[in-house]
Amino acid sequence: MKICDLLKNVDIELVYGDETTELDTFERDSRKVKNGDCYVAIVGDNFDGNNFIVSAIENGAKSIICSRDLYDNEMNIVIKNNINVLKVENTVEAIQNIAKYKRSLIDVPIVAITGSVGKTSTKDTIAGVLSSKYRVLKTEGNLNNEIGVPFTILKYKDEDIIVVEMGMNGFRQISVLTDIAKPTLAVVTNIGTAHIGILGSRENILKAKMEILEGLQGNTVIINNDNDLLHKWALDNINRYNVVTYGINENSSYNAKEIDSHEDYSEFNVDGDLFRINIPGEHFVLNALCAYAVGRHFNLSNTEIKNGLLNLKLTEKRMQKVNSYCGAIIINDAYNANYDSMKAALEYLRNVKNRRKIAILGDMLELGKFSKQIHSDVGREVYDIDVLITVGNEAKNIANNAKISKENIFSFDNNDDAIKKIKMIIGENDLILVKASNGMKFTNIVDIIKSF
Repeated sequence: MKICDLLKNVDIELVYGDETTELDTFERDSRKVKNGDCYVAIVGDNFDGNNFIVSAIENGAKSIICSRDLYDNEMNIVIKNNINVLKVENTVEAIQNIAKYKRSLIDVPIVAITGSVGKTSTKDTIAGVLSSKYRVLKTEGNLNNEIGVPFTILKYKDEDIIVVEMGMNGFRQISVLTDIAKPTLAVVTNIGTAHIGILGSRENILKAKMEILEGLQGNTVIINNDNDLLHKWALDNINRYNVVTYGINENSSYNAKEIDSHEDYSEFNVDGDLFRINIPGEHFVLNALCAYAVGRHFNLSNTEIKNGLLNLKLTEKRMQKVNSYCGAIIINDAYNANYDSMKAALEYLRNVKNRRKIAILGDMLELGKFSKQIHSDVGREVYDIDVLITVGNEAKNIANNAKISKENIFSFDNNDDAIKKIKMIIGENDLILVKASNGMKFTNIVDIIKSF
């Protein structure tokens, strides 16, 4: 893709440089720019990428997309280093439009994934399975928003399939993402309570998630049949879309049976064939089953799917096993939390044998007026474990409703006090679940207690 192509297809101005220059790699972090990259000066609420143009050039950028006139010192550096400078009104909108244009040049399948719970883990699992047969480009980490999705599309080189994660916290956000990606296959993992404080109801969350279909090229949708709202949606839309379902529900297109979850892995049966995933928890079986459905869509054999599952690597802080110095095992699930993911993580913890089981749980954010009720509901899922430690004002509702001995429940207002308590009680035979919304900074707890 050359600069002259963008000049013809995107609202962009070449301020300085050579319009025949190829733009192969786009980067928004000036610290990560490599030689030959195009640096995109993204402007956000708390930062302005235009202020790092010189840094990007020093790190090797040969092209710049910015949204203001360059200062004299910046222009002198541009001329000295023969840098291409492209100017736009809004760099976020520009990168979206550039990604749309690049998408129009790409003739490969794109799998788009959304849902309240499990998007990133399911994305990783699907990409892992497909990688056993195809070259796959996937969303890095959880870069699933109006900036992350276009940058994923722009990373395309010559892969066979693209797997894109789409997130939202309001209406019309996934509409923007699906218009950019134009997926050929849509996957919806779950409709839960994440962002319910913003959207007001699970039914509204369903509407927002189903915006993914607005850009769908084709008519195949893969959904979790165990979710009540998605199950109803499937029944209502079975004549409109090619609806493929997965779940424990026996009426699913792909049904998992004989699920056996251990401390370090899970096994399940599909159509008489045994599959293994080296990640614990029944909720990860559903991720694997979803990946199975996607794999079958792309004509993978069961052997290829099994190989993909066995070699799977998840994004960090998703049921990530961390060994502490004293011998305790920490399950770092600290990236995010909502009712469904809390319930699933606690179910895993309950099912582990021959260890003392400790749950360190923090506030779940963006729940609005529903917060007290949802935290209380999580508390009622706390049973058959040994110790509960909560952090945050909302998480006190978890403690107040937990079904274990009150003498083994400890509530704190901040991470530091919780860490002091953990240091007092941690032992070599402990299995410690650490989970909260990302804003609670529970990764800091993991980083400290692993040294105990």
